[in-house]
Amino acid sequence: MSTEAILSTVRQYLNVDPNIRIVLEPIKRGASGRTIVRVKSEEGEPFIGIHWTDERPDNDYFVPVARALRKARLRVPEILHDHSRYRVALVEDLGDESLLSMRELPFEERLPLYRSALEQVDKLFFARLPKDLELMPPFDAAMYRWEQEYFFDEYVEGLLGLDAAPLRADGELQSLADRLGTSARHLVHRDFQSQNLMVRDGKVWLIDFQGMRRGRQEYDLASLVFDPYLDHSTDEREALLNLWEDIADERPEPNLFRECAAQRLMQALGAYGHILKNRGDEWYRPHVAKAAKLLAEVTAGSPLGGPLAPVLEHASA
Repeated sequence: MSTEAILSTVRQYLNVDPNIRIVLEPIKRGASGRTIVRVKSEEGEPFIGIHWTDERPDNDYFVPVARALRKARLRVPEILHDHSRYRVALVEDLGDESLLSMRELPFEERLPLYRSALEQVDKLFFARLPKDLELMPPFDAAMYRWEQEYFFDEYVEGLLGLDAAPLRADGELQSLADRLGTSARHLVHRDFQSQNLMVRDGKVWLIDFQGMRRGRQEYDLASLVFDPYLDHSTDEREALLNLWEDIADERPEPNLFRECAAQRLMQALGAYGHILKNRGDEWYRPHVAKAAKLLAEVTAGSPLGGPLAPVLEHASA
């Protein structure tokens, strides 16, 4: 059904005879629950076709957010055509290179690309978007708590088969949500990691920004610095923070940064658990141990370390 909707929209957009051959090549990228294909035909350059369902409300925001970000001069793909009635969008093709796909290159060679990515997110944090642009609800204590519940449900209980009741009752985790939820001033990507940072002509472009909302900028920074897909070394993390300081003239407050990293890593582990248990996509399994290791590291010696330690030890056993 999804590919049929894309194909119908493509033919309408190209205004071609039904006999013209159009090829839809599946693109396996991310876990947003969307159908994404590369569209090829004799009528010109390839472009991307996207179809989504009403399963996730954030997907409905992709087209208007993309247009607003592009108008604000951020590097995001152009919306070529949208057929909102059928939840289909045709989008500029940025190619297949991402920060994730370039992970085998020496870190020093990738540093200019990280600078490019951080410059884009710095611009995003303070972008002026239309006042009537609807976004996902901002991060607040309830939203952070929802992410924690996602971690309890999908990872601790769903994937590991452990009892999450002690974590649900732990006051430190609720306090973390309350503290982080006191500010939601900046626009944040919400999934600012290597899969969603495409590389074209030596610059980084943003994708999968449909979950954008207002929140703490440290959440996005932690998503990149503590990215389980890349598992940066301590020196590499320091280099990324140095880049950020050069761009923004400040470094994140260390304790707040680590708390945002802990929150983000719990969200990521919840997502991995959901994907593995409900979709059976084994590509994500190796990243579970990396994310658990990072979560143990950022919470070590903090009040969060005690309640999380038994769960994280089980993940690496």
